[in-house]
Amino acid sequence: MTGYADFLLLLVAALSLAIVATSRLASCVRASAMQGVALSLLPLALWGGALDRHLVPVVLMSLGALSVKAVVIPILLSRAIREANVRREVEPFISLHFSVLVAAALVGFSFWLATVLVLPRPAPSTLLVPVAFATLLVGFLVLVSRRQAVTQVVGYLMLENGVFIFGQTLVDEIPFAVELGILLDLLVGVFVMGIAIYHISREFDHIDTEQLSALKD
Repeated sequence: MTGYADFLLLLVAALSLAIVATSRLASCVRASAMQGVALSLLPLALWGGALDRHLVPVVLMSLGALSVKAVVIPILLSRAIREANVRREVEPFISLHFSVLVAAALVGFSFWLATVLVLPRPAPSTLLVPVAFATLLVGFLVLVSRRQAVTQVVGYLMLENGVFIFGQTLVDEIPFAVELGILLDLLVGVFVMGIAIYHISREFDHIDTEQLSALKD
């Protein structure tokens, strides 16, 4: 099953770069949803050989990730895009071409960092830790380099995806309730962000956070 897990991890990394490379908000949301599908299959691919010990936690984790990351959150974000009537990321803080170069450098740095990081026990896949760091760092890049609130929410989702991936190294130690709590916090956070995006777009006719930061009393 390790081969399937490596394929899913490489797919997650490729989708992270795709999110950085596109200016279309709908494409960002679709790529994020595809990441959710891949991540929902990851626990099954990693721990499929030990389902006798982790059957309930792994299955529930996969179903929770699928429903929250691949269905509920993309629907909320797609609705926010329609309500805000915005389609593209215009003039990000960092150009798309330079963002791709920075993202590629962050991926390379993540693979180097994984070679020097000492874990308490070996990871179930050699790609698990570097892809976790890469998803986390690229998500942070999206969060700080884009102007549109929807894209920043996608960056926030990528940050949580990186945490989710790294958490797979601790399935034996961390109870499922902790991961369920993380998913619930993520859902609530994105729900609140979606409401905020809708009201901001209704009041100011845009969701450009650069312009919002210039508001005065």
